[in-house]
Amino acid sequence: MLHKFSMTKTADTEPEIAVKVLVDKIIFSGKLSRRDHKLLTIFVYDDNDVTEGDRRQVNRVFDHIQTGQLKLIDW
Repeated sequence: MLHKFSMTKTADTEPEIAVKVLVDKIIFSGKLSRRDHKLLTIFVYDDNDVTEGDRRQVNRVFDHIQTGQLKLIDW
């Protein structure tokens, strides 16, 4: 794993930044694990106010899965 990830949300913009960092890590590694999926789900859907930026980041992951650029591991 490239970096440790904190699951706390402390400011309005930090969750969006955290989602981007996680998505970048997933895409860079080319792998989506159950843990990554769970973290992404927590960050995006635990907060009822999903931003357009969050939505774009999640779509990046979906796009990479659909094009075969992401491998699902530990499922």
